[in-house]
Amino acid sequence: MSRVKRGVTKRARHKKVLLAARGYQGSSHRNYKWAKEALIHAWSHSYRHRKQRKADFRRLWIARINAACRNSDMKYSEFIAGLKNAGIEIDRKMMADMAVNDISAFNKLIEIADQNLVRA
Repeated sequence: MSRVKRGVTKRARHKKVLLAARGYQGSSHRNYKWAKEALIHAWSHSYRHRKQRKADFRRLWIARINAACRNSDMKYSEFIAGLKNAGIEIDRKMMADMAVNDISAFNKLIEIADQNLVRA
């Protein structure tokens, strides 16, 4: 079997890793071994945080909806229950946008939710 010289392949691989590690501090953008490890950590964090971002935004939307509901003396849970009983299927992203930008339309949703709320 003939000998395989790895210089070109190795250089290309190292170059690809070091380009991906641009902007990192210390030796993490100069040293291949450290850059590779830093990238592994960065990619694992970015994978995890892509999932976490969705939960963060949902939490933000709920906080905004709750704040707008409290201005009309209604709890968030009552508001959502009233909308569900009314058969209105609007996602929290749109409701939060309405609560911030179109308060009159949001107040109509609150009225609908209040009418359809089952009180014990």
